[in-house]
Amino acid sequence: MVTNDATILKIKHEVLYRVAKLAFDGDFDEKKDLIPFEMIPGPKAQFRCCIYKEREVIRQRINLAQGKTPMGETPDPSKGHKIVYVIPSACEECPIARYTVTNNCQKCMGKACYNSCNFGAITIGMHQAYIDPSKCRECGKCAAACPYNAIADLMRPCRKSCPVDALQVDPELGIALIDYEKCISCGQCIHSCPFGAIGSVTHIVDIINEMRAGKKVVLMAAPALEGMFGPDITWTSMREAARATGFADLIELGLGGDLTAAAEAAEWAEAYKEGKKMTTSCCPGFVNMVKKHFPELTDHISTTVSPMCAVSRMLKAQDPDVVTVFVGPCVAKKSEAMGAGIEGNADYVLTIGEMRAMMKAKGVETGKADNDSQQASVFGKRFGNSGGVTEAVLQSLKEMEENTDINVEVCNGAAECKKALLMMKAGRLKADFIEGMACEGGCVGGPSRHDSVIRTKKFRDKLIKEADGRLILQNLSDYDLDSFSMHRD
Repeated sequence: MVTNDATILKIKHEVLYRVAKLAFDGDFDEKKDLIPFEMIPGPKAQFRCCIYKEREVIRQRINLAQGKTPMGETPDPSKGHKIVYVIPSACEECPIARYTVTNNCQKCMGKACYNSCNFGAITIGMHQAYIDPSKCRECGKCAAACPYNAIADLMRPCRKSCPVDALQVDPELGIALIDYEKCISCGQCIHSCPFGAIGSVTHIVDIINEMRAGKKVVLMAAPALEGMFGPDITWTSMREAARATGFADLIELGLGGDLTAAAEAAEWAEAYKEGKKMTTSCCPGFVNMVKKHFPELTDHISTTVSPMCAVSRMLKAQDPDVVTVFVGPCVAKKSEAMGAGIEGNADYVLTIGEMRAMMKAKGVETGKADNDSQQASVFGKRFGNSGGVTEAVLQSLKEMEENTDINVEVCNGAAECKKALLMMKAGRLKADFIEGMACEGGCVGGPSRHDSVIRTKKFRDKLIKEADGRLILQNLSDYDLDSFSMHRD
């Protein structure tokens, strides 16, 4: 996560670390209630109005960290898998009314704000104009009309960050509400809230319990991780750290990128001959957007499974008892693993911060190591970049000696995804296929990234440049591709 607020980061990661530590020690159930008091000993409050509120924030974060809702309820799968939650005790002090008249108001004779409002929400008081929140429809016409820029747009950061308008506000309590009929689980709101009042469900305790039970737990690391920790942290570094933390092994999911690219290439080739337009299927935020906001386009989503699911199925074909865990900068992957109903998918999903909390609990640090481990082609490695999926699929088509003269609309971020889907819905999409990435920059720009996209790109380019030139189909020739399916159905 990239933020300027060290306090939020410190609290969030300290909770995750303490939860992981107790879980590894086998003392979680007995000692979890002590965490709020250990972190907030008192008597003075550190970041809220009082120690009691601070401790309640910690308690609700502990609930999320063990896979429950902030209020401690076990999620009911029959009511849908909710990934992102508002932490009620932490949500406060944001303005309820979006448009507010400031002291810049001159109570001018023109009354441009008053005349621009179609809902009767503006009145002119003794000293300045006033906006009635109960009548305001947040159209913004008054702010645009004011010649003194005296009307401020105070949209809550969480609402502003949401690409699908899924965040609302309880008018009585002033607490943010998530409309799960709209939410695509992208996680952008989590890291936009300056109060740290939104979080995602975490399965650290479940994963650690699987390890302690003696099960083979394998970590599947997103391609986006390469370069995210600097130029000296290689796949060998990360594999050694994963094993020291308790994982049986680490698989580079660029391999999954190769698997997905090859399967999707075959699907695209057939669709192109039939004149059918399709979209990619590897970004769960994008897939959630299609299903919830453009349901009539669901049949256009590629049936090829994501790299995460592909490698999970491959591992389960080799050992049905293996427990597969994904780690990356993506929050929406949790929705794919938990709620998409795709057989053989990852059992659990970790963000980078959650993985680092587990490492800290075991006293593990990622050290420098030679860049001597490679499980993917360069094309699979770049699957986490915007445009990377398209590049890999076109390469696969080339290796299959299929037509590569096709037009792909590469959508970098949710706004571009919505625009392309609207064009497809209207029958006006000029491209043959859509590559949809809900995060700007692709997976490397995910909400739980460890570093900035620009710095990560610099280090990624260095590390990937050192990889050998193996081709996609050449790389896949070492695996039994007939032992598992690459499609959802």
